[in-house]
Amino acid sequence: RCGLRFITLNFASVTMPAGPFASSVGVGRAEPEWAKLNKVTGVVGKDAIFKFQSSMLGATSEAPLKLDDAIMSGDLSSAPKSVDLLIVGAGLSGAVIAERCSKELGMTSLMIDKRDHIGGNCYDYVDEHGIRASKYGAHLFHTQFERVWNYVTEFSEWIPFDHRVKGLVPDKDGVKKLVPIPPTQESVRELFQEKVGSEEEMQAWYDKERVKPTSGEPSNGEEAALSRVGPRLYERVFKHYTKKQWDKYPSELDASVLLRLPCRTSTDDRYFGDAWQALPLRGYTRIFENMLLSDPNISIRLNCDYFKEKDLKNLPKYGLLVYTGQIDSYYAALGMPKLEYRSLRFEEEYVEKPEGGFFQEAMVVNYPSPDVAFTRVVEYKHVPNQTEEVKEGKVKGSLIAREYSSAEGEPYYPVPNPDNRTLYEKYAELAAKEEGVAFVGRLASYKYFNMDQAILNALEMYDNLKETGKLEPKRSPAAFGPGDGYK
Repeated sequence: RCGLRFITLNFASVTMPAGPFASSVGVGRAEPEWAKLNKVTGVVGKDAIFKFQSSMLGATSEAPLKLDDAIMSGDLSSAPKSVDLLIVGAGLSGAVIAERCSKELGMTSLMIDKRDHIGGNCYDYVDEHGIRASKYGAHLFHTQFERVWNYVTEFSEWIPFDHRVKGLVPDKDGVKKLVPIPPTQESVRELFQEKVGSEEEMQAWYDKERVKPTSGEPSNGEEAALSRVGPRLYERVFKHYTKKQWDKYPSELDASVLLRLPCRTSTDDRYFGDAWQALPLRGYTRIFENMLLSDPNISIRLNCDYFKEKDLKNLPKYGLLVYTGQIDSYYAALGMPKLEYRSLRFEEEYVEKPEGGFFQEAMVVNYPSPDVAFTRVVEYKHVPNQTEEVKEGKVKGSLIAREYSSAEGEPYYPVPNPDNRTLYEKYAELAAKEEGVAFVGRLASYKYFNMDQAILNALEMYDNLKETGKLEPKRSPAAFGPGDGYK
């Protein structure tokens, strides 16, 4: 089974696995000192579908709801003939626009998506073994925006989750050790046998390691990384991982990509530092079900390709087109170059009976070395929003997904370099002049939005619609700051 399951692998100090990744606070929680910083405590939020199922049906479902045949058909002949909004894409951005415009303004929408599900890349499901899994890779919700937190709790119950990542990283002798990522005091002690036991000692270690660019300011990703973490951590943790992610070494990427490398001086091994960090109790798909499915103003057609239906003249009359797809695809007929994206390929494996019920120690284990092609392994069974079957120990096996970065496939991550940025600006100029079309979301903006950033961007665009009559951003995509990008 990939040879990673057993401790006989010569990975000194690797102790894998040990049940669901947990602390004294609970499953999916950081150590008490850091877990208390999470403002999410207990179960919070509303789940109208669960409430209805419990009270009216006497039975609840952990899996996504079965959608009506009309929704799944992709047939626009049975859809409304005229709507206020034609929304291309049933992901976060489109869903927020549809929900807000309906609830507050009574506007009608038809959402179309070429995929066979709602939720965009957030879509998760329960597999045949009873394990909740994500179709497009692990999604970790975290936000510093109270408005976003208040909004999402209207459509799901949530439970606290402090995402923590481990990495199999070679130490100074080349022996792979399982250490926290981003690096902490523990990582430095394990990898380099350095006596680092306080924040002051960790800061001093960084100051000793860092290499300042000769020009004063880093001109590329490699110089940025060396100025942040120094050559030893750069070589072991970031250099080859970046190459696997982007098919470019850091020296070939913008400095901005690696200038945001986290430099922890504390023992905080949480991946994120936001005030609200949580998982939807019954999965991300439930959020979209509560937002969209019971609203009479919102119609949905899946398995429906916008460009194909447009060519066939099957689209309904609409007041405004809300386009959440790739901006370069929208203008494909102009023959301009395509923007560059990175995609992900998931190699899933169901491990029948791993010792102790788990394949690895944490939900996410990164593989930053160049000797394996994948970037990380995700084991969904670790998360506290698993199905009741999993939590009760009835599912003996475990589902893992090895992630490979690829230039082909669904577009996930814009590639940050000067050529792509210049090309996007040309597309943005065209979009600004486009009458009757609002370009919304990460693909339309050529910007990696975190989930909370995508939601806030859509909410602010809706604010503008109410205030000015125009569905347009209140701030530039760059003003949201960097997204997480690859985890």
